[in-house]
Order: sequence, then structure tokens, then C-alpha cells
Amino acid sequence: MKAIDDLHIKQISPLISPRELKKNFTASDSDYEFIIESRKTITNILTRKDDRLLAIVGPCSIHDTVAGFEYASKLKELSKQIDDEIYPVMRVYFEKPRTTIGWRGLIMDPDMDDSYDIHKGLHLSREFLLKVAQLELPTGTEMLDPIIPQYISDLISWAAVGARTSESQTHRSLASGMSIPVGFKNGTGGNLDLAVNAINTALYPSSFIGIDQEGNTCVVRTEGNRSCHLILRGGSSGPNYYEEDVEDAVELMAKTDIKNPSVIIDCSHANSGKKFTRQKRVFHSVLEQVLYGQKNIA
Repeated sequence: MKAIDDLHIKQISPLISPRELKKNFTASDSDYEFIIESRKTITNILTRKDDRLLAIVGPCSIHDTVAGFEYASKLKELSKQIDDEIYPVMRVYFEKPRTTIGWRGLIMDPDMDDSYDIHKGLHLSREFLLKVAQLELPTGTEMLDPIIPQYISDLISWAAVGARTSESQTHRSLASGMSIPVGFKNGTGGNLDLAVNAINTALYPSSFIGIDQEGNTCVVRTEGNRSCHLILRGGSSGPNYYEEDVEDAVELMAKTDIKNPSVIIDCSHANSGKKFTRQKRVFHSVLEQVLYGQKNIA
């Protein structure tokens, strides 16, 4: 009989379980206490119980963990100077969504040579997050593969669902079960409805297929996540960080079940036209809106 399955599969390899990886890189009680407190702080900022601004800053992605840790050390020192006004969270992105093809991030391809040594990538990523947690610097990442959170999310304080995946039912269900605040980005075209619908969906219980700590395939049932929010990143239709854009976004969220509409503005991507020199222009606009009384910007 001719083969009927796996016709285009080259190889299937076993992968370390989340529990085994965590045994190799175990967080201490004090590490977890810091992470719990940082999650609470971020949630309080999003719900305006804390009037500081939330700043997710860092490289586009982590490809060199040595350079990444050097950056983290410098950001930690800076945070001590500004934490009365701004709460910095280091952007630590290990997965890269692609419109076509390209490098897919440290977890998937740590050697950047298409060898896809995912075992090595998971080890490097968890080791890096643990070192940054020991600095008492909160981290944020984009959750792309729905299995990856079981390996690293206990060391993360904030997460994003990207513009290409905000419309995905799998990612909405994943966000509804995350133990951390999750931001949904507007679509690559600039559409807000799909992100607002995603936030509204993630408020409620859901179910999806995932893995447990032993790596067994299982049904994951969630309770809903009340700490989801909107990220304005602009789109092919243009930037959307202006005052009227924020007001329109808040109004749109207020028409749904979202009780505390909260907006984070992405100073990069389409809001800056992908030109880093324009990022300060966006940041200044954010500060001006906050100073003039816009309470929904986190």
C-alpha cells in the first residue's frame, strides 16, 4: 500500500519536556516572588491603579544572549533612575513571525543557519530569562507557538500577540489562559476590530489542544484573562498613535465587554514607518497625550 501520511515530513524528533527543562534552569522562590510582583505592577498600570507609564523596550529579537544580557544590565541601571515615572519591561523576543520566509528566532533556529536546533534554542532562552529575572528586571515576549509558553512563561511578566496572529482563534484561546497581562496588536493593515475582538474573546473561558509539564498532549481549559489590552502599532494604512486614534480605539473597546480599556502605543513598526529616527517623535506624542489627560494610555 502506498504511504498516505507524512508525505512531506522529513523527520520527527522527540523534544525535552517543560518539566525537564525547568529542572535544568530552576528559578528560586525569590525569583518567582519578583516575577509575581512585576506582573501585579503591570496589571495595576493597565488598570490605572498605578499612574506610571509602562515601557516595553529592547532589541527587535534576541539572537546573541551575551549582548542581550549586557543590554539587560544597562536597562536595569536605567530603570533605577526612572522607575518613579516609568516602569521598564525588557523586550525579549525569541520567536519571529514572518510574512514570507526568514530567520524564525532564537528558539527555532539558535545557530541562525536553518539547522533548527530547537532543543538548544529552548535551553538558551530559558537560561537567558532566568539570568534577567535574577537582575530583577521584568521581561516581555511575543507568544507565537502555542506550546512554547509551557517552557518559559513562568519567567515572563508580559506578553504580546502579534499583528499576524491577533485574529487566530488559537492565540486568543492561549491568551485567555495565560497567567500574565497580554497585549493584542492591531492587524498589519491597521484594522482595530480584529484586535478588539481578540481582547473581548480572551476575557472568557476557552479550550485548546496543548501540552502539560510532562510534554503530554492534552486539552487545556482556561478561565479567561482580564488583563488583556490593545497595542496600536500602525499598519499599511498609516500610523495610529495620534490623539484621535487613541480616542477611537478606546471608544471601540468601550462598546464591548472590556471594562478597563487600555492602550499601549508601539513607537516602532508602522507608527514610525520602520525608521528608528522617528521613534522619538511617537514617544513625544505619547507623553503629550498623557500630560494632557489621556488616562487610557498605559
